[in-house]
Amino acid sequence: MKPLKKEWVVLLVMAMLLSFGIAPLASAAEKEAPMSPAPGKEAPTGKEAPLTSVSEKEAPMSSGTTYVLLYIDKPDAFLNGKQVKLDAPATILKDKTFVPAKFLGDAFGMKVEWNDKTRQIEMVTPSHNITIDIDNKSVWINGYWMKFDDVAAIVNGRLMIKLTWLADYMGAKYTYNNELRRVEVLHVKAPTGIFDPNRGNSNPVAKFTFAQPSYKIGEPVKYVDLSYDPDAEGIARYEWTGNQEAFFTPGTYPVTLTVWDIHGNKSETYTRNLVISNETYLSAIEYPIFRKPVGSFIKTDWSMLWGAFWELPQLPKTVSEDRSRKLLVSDSPETFTERGVLYQDEVEGKGRLYADHINGTKEKLSMAILAKNLTDKPVTIKTTNKGEVWPSVYANLIGSEATVDFLMNDQINETMTIPAHQTFIYKQMPDFYPDQGVNLFYDVETDGKVQFSFVADREISQNSQTLPLLPFEGHVRGSFPVSEMTWQIDASSFTKPSRLLIGDGVTDPFQPGYDPMRKMEVKNDGNYGVVYKIHADKPRKLAVMILPKGGVYKGPFKINGDIRLAPQSGVMTAFDGMQILAKTTGKEDSLDIEFSPPAGSALPFELIFYPLDDRAAE
Repeated sequence: MKPLKKEWVVLLVMAMLLSFGIAPLASAAEKEAPMSPAPGKEAPTGKEAPLTSVSEKEAPMSSGTTYVLLYIDKPDAFLNGKQVKLDAPATILKDKTFVPAKFLGDAFGMKVEWNDKTRQIEMVTPSHNITIDIDNKSVWINGYWMKFDDVAAIVNGRLMIKLTWLADYMGAKYTYNNELRRVEVLHVKAPTGIFDPNRGNSNPVAKFTFAQPSYKIGEPVKYVDLSYDPDAEGIARYEWTGNQEAFFTPGTYPVTLTVWDIHGNKSETYTRNLVISNETYLSAIEYPIFRKPVGSFIKTDWSMLWGAFWELPQLPKTVSEDRSRKLLVSDSPETFTERGVLYQDEVEGKGRLYADHINGTKEKLSMAILAKNLTDKPVTIKTTNKGEVWPSVYANLIGSEATVDFLMNDQINETMTIPAHQTFIYKQMPDFYPDQGVNLFYDVETDGKVQFSFVADREISQNSQTLPLLPFEGHVRGSFPVSEMTWQIDASSFTKPSRLLIGDGVTDPFQPGYDPMRKMEVKNDGNYGVVYKIHADKPRKLAVMILPKGGVYKGPFKINGDIRLAPQSGVMTAFDGMQILAKTTGKEDSLDIEFSPPAGSALPFELIFYPLDDRAAE
């Protein structure tokens, strides 16, 4: 590497030292305004405190001329036609003109940083690292030492730089008028191009704007991408910082964009400042409800739930019960530890067979439903709907998937005719291994009295119905006259967020029934196997959300014919958040919600009906 000329050293020193003096040198540097982040550095995000004033940054495509007038030994000066007062005027030393470092450094865009620990001025230019040590009268440029007195001087405690160096090493031109004792300086900062002749390719250009000058609190921000590639090869990658969908604190926020082309060439980082006014469009709670699509999960915390959703008014409902189909529920023992009959009862006419069991033994077993004709003539069993799931160790999964299968309501017409007093295997599930479980629904219609037995055995046969009756262990077991309920609600005129509470046993009472194996009255705690149908005529514009309150939840809803999973994957837990199940536009003839409490899920849960307006996303 060739040694640098002394003139170049002096030139850089001049711009760096600015107008710092010997004693006031540190304090002057410390008074410099904080510099904005360099291109590529991380800028504050919208989640951080807004900035009261941030300069917008873009790499200049072109540059102009800086015109400076200095008067020898006078504080008056002119910068691009504007008069300024100097702390240290230009002066003549040993027949050489010296000019104020800080003033010209600022004018020519040179940046200086004072290092308080080393008591040195450090300057970094695109091609040089410069250190100036006033105390030791030394200058280093890219590691090369120079004598301070060759390039600079301290006059009245201020750093002055020899003017001649400007012309040779900073691209500046000057004229000295001896009669007026005035120095005219012209400086043109050459712009940095983006074309690399070695690559034969240009860097891309990042650019964007906002769709409007400012935004309200909670108003969706539209970012208009204006980036381009001078080589017309397209933009391959975008990297944003601070580009939130909406902001919920007034202020000014920097948003940055960096782009890459298909060759991996990177643009300069482009920055614009987004202004958020004090006016509110949507609150932080309202925003996801109004703007997020159906299926979105809205995270909550205790404060949000308690303040906005904990005690919502109940949406009035008119309840009607369907008692045309007898519901047999086999759920106790839920986890069986021996072979036997899990539940047994009779159906004549319409029935629903519902079972949820886990293999708690140490061996592979089969589960089946046996059908015994209790009459003196053949009886036909017709199956009209079913919900089945393959055995699994995941209780929430089997409950959700069996319910999905049942709510799909694929019309089937399976028939089985059983001779008088004979026993047939009505349904047999695949073998399931220790800790695996199954959940099932079957809607049946019989033209005679049939005894259905839910059994677990090594090998299923007609004789399996003679196995021991397994004891009750605290879960739901029994037969119930109500297998379907319809809730008629008015969703056309409510104006405040409201709710329907499901599975609490109070506002949604558990259905009474009878357990013939124990010969006692029972309740269907949770109303498992019961289908709920919620109907609203001419609903207003609204959002429907599910909020679990009893614990882990996973299950489907059928809304205007479409199956919606809650959640889309995994499980929901109490107080984690809500999921948007549906949205209406205010133009629908009706809103119909159909579901059945899924096995493995904890109750109660709420359906929250949230009124929307024109601020909602279409």
